[in-house]
Amino acid sequence: MEFDALTIVILTLVIPASFLLSAAAGLGGSLVLVPGLMLAIGTREGIAVAALLLACNNIAKVIVYRNTLPWASSALIVVAVMVGSALGAILMLQMPEVWVRYAVATMLLLTLAGDFFVQGPVRKAWAVFLAFLSGSTSGFSGTSGPLKGVALRSLQLERFYFVGAASLVSMVGDMTKALVFSQSGLISTSHLLLAGALVPVMAGCTLLGRKINRDIGEKWYSILFWTVMGGYLTRLMVA
Repeated sequence: MEFDALTIVILTLVIPASFLLSAAAGLGGSLVLVPGLMLAIGTREGIAVAALLLACNNIAKVIVYRNTLPWASSALIVVAVMVGSALGAILMLQMPEVWVRYAVATMLLLTLAGDFFVQGPVRKAWAVFLAFLSGSTSGFSGTSGPLKGVALRSLQLERFYFVGAASLVSMVGDMTKALVFSQSGLISTSHLLLAGALVPVMAGCTLLGRKINRDIGEKWYSILFWTVMGGYLTRLMVA
C-alpha cells in the first residue's frame, strides 16, 4: 500500500477515531473507518481492510468487556450475523457496486419500518432476522451498524451488556468477512502487518472508550447511540 501525504494524515486521524467510537458506543467503527479506507485504497479493498482492522479491534473490545458479554441472550444474533456476513461478503465480490448501495438502503428502510410494528413474543425472532440482514449488508458495504443496532436494541439489554453484545457480534461478523476477503486476495500480507502495527492503538483506544462509556450517563449514552445511528443513515443517503 502506497499513500500520499494527505491520505496518511487522514488515516492517522480516522483509524484511532473509529476504534475509540466503537469502544465507547459498542458500534460505529465502520461508520468512520470504511469511508476513509475506501477513499484511500478503493471501494472493495477498503471494505476488506476495514473488516480486518475492525475484527482485530473487536477482539480487544471483547477482552475489555469480557465481564459484560451476554453469551446466552446474544447467541442467536451472533450466529445470524456470522452466516449473513459470509453470504454478503461473497455476493459483494460478484455484484456491481451500485447494486450494493441500493440493496443496503432498501433493506435498512424495510427493517426500520418493520421494527416499528413488530412487538410482543416475535420481537426476539425479528432481532435474529435483523442480525442476518446486518451481516449481509455489512458484507456488501462494510456497514452493518443501523441494522445491527436495531437488532441488539430489540434484546433490551442494560447499557454495559449492550456494548458487550455489540462487541461480540461485531467481532464474529468482521472476522467472517475478513476470512472471505483474504481467500479472495483482497487482504494481503501488508494489510496483516498494518493490523499488527496498530495493536497498541487498538488497545489504547479501547481502554479510553470503555472509560468514556463508564463515565457518561444513560442520557448521554442514548445521545451517542442515536448520533451513531444517524451517521449511518446519513452515510447511506449521501452514498
